[in-house]
Amino acid sequence: MEAMAANFLAASSSSGLGATIASSRATASGSNAVISISPRKSLRVPCIASPRRQFAAGRTGRALICRASLTPELRESVEKFVKGHKVVLFMKGTKLFPQCGFSNTVVQILNNLGVPYETVNILEDDGLRQGLKAYSNWPTFPQLYIDGEFFGGCDITLEAFQSGQLKEVVEKAMCS
Repeated sequence: MEAMAANFLAASSSSGLGATIASSRATASGSNAVISISPRKSLRVPCIASPRRQFAAGRTGRALICRASLTPELRESVEKFVKGHKVVLFMKGTKLFPQCGFSNTVVQILNNLGVPYETVNILEDDGLRQGLKAYSNWPTFPQLYIDGEFFGGCDITLEAFQSGQLKEVVEKAMCS
């Protein structure tokens, strides 16, 4: 269980908070991760085990997706935003100044397709970043939404672009 919690934390450690998993404990309804924020402060976060593959460190396994920061208000705001725009990219940085190679790759793909899209810089709001992980059940960024639905991250977007599938999906979304 601690290894799963460590996988989750590794996926979310780019925030620079320096938090570490102090312990994790399985319960009948899932698990709780205890995240140490400072020597005297810790946060108990309800998590669920997810079958999503983890590619970090060359291993596959189960990831813990924490739901603590997805409030009903945030869920409603995210849903309204992604359904209000045909193509939305939640990314690190902006389309004019990506701050991550993966985000930059997806920006270049969307620019190559010539599709209008909105971006949201998840580095500006840690609550949004953590909430989006729970909303999409996807632990990493960038996250691409097309026609109100989660499409995928960088690897999925790149593969779909190379196969021509992304162009078809975007064209269909633009016509609807």
